[in-house]
Parts: sequence; structure tokens; C-alpha cells
Amino acid sequence: MKRVFLAEDDPTMVTLLETLLRLEGFEVVTLDLATNDLLPVLRNDVPEALVLDVNLPSQNGMDIVRAMREEDIFKKTRVVMASGMNLGDECLSSGADDFLLKPYMPDELINILRKYTEG
Repeated sequence: MKRVFLAEDDPTMVTLLETLLRLEGFEVVTLDLATNDLLPVLRNDVPEALVLDVNLPSQNGMDIVRAMREEDIFKKTRVVMASGMNLGDECLSSGADDFLLKPYMPDELINILRKYTEG
């Protein structure tokens, strides 16, 4: 089973994505965003795929992905970033593998995650 980590601050979105991804056969790990620094948590349990919101309560998603890309342990981690603002270019240049503009269709996320976790 493929594991997907979620770093999303909207509780409704978290519940929706957890349900959807589990139905699609993914194991879902929801990150505690009360943590001021997600990197130590991610280093402790390196994700295969991470769905990362750009605007988190205590951190900026682009800062997180930039820091991840500087560490060898995250070389294979696929990061899909999401935002309500069209920040696709900025996210990709920060090191994200993909970007979704909110609101996005759940199928878009599923297709991207399958592309990165299958084969």
C-alpha cells in the first residue's frame, strides 16, 4: 500500500482527502500542524508522497519543500503542493513535483499520486 502524508490546515479538506485517498487504496498519514517545524517529523518517517498546502499556520509550504530538497533522505519524496492562489510556478521552482490550484477535483490529486506511487 502506498503511503501519502497530508499537510493541510483545513479540517474539512483533511477529512475529505483522508476518506477519498483511503477509498483509492492509499494509506494516509495526517501531519499535526500544531508542530512548529514539520521537517523533524518528516525526517523521522520519510514520506513517499506529501500533499503540502502552501499556507500553513506556522510555516510556509514553499520553505518546507525548499528545505526538503536540500536533504538526501527526501530525494525520492514526491511533493504535491496546493493553494487557493495561483502559485504553481513558485511552488515548482521551490522543488515541488506538482501543483494543484484549489479548489481542485479529487480525481486530479488521485491521478497525480498514482503517477508518482505506481510502477
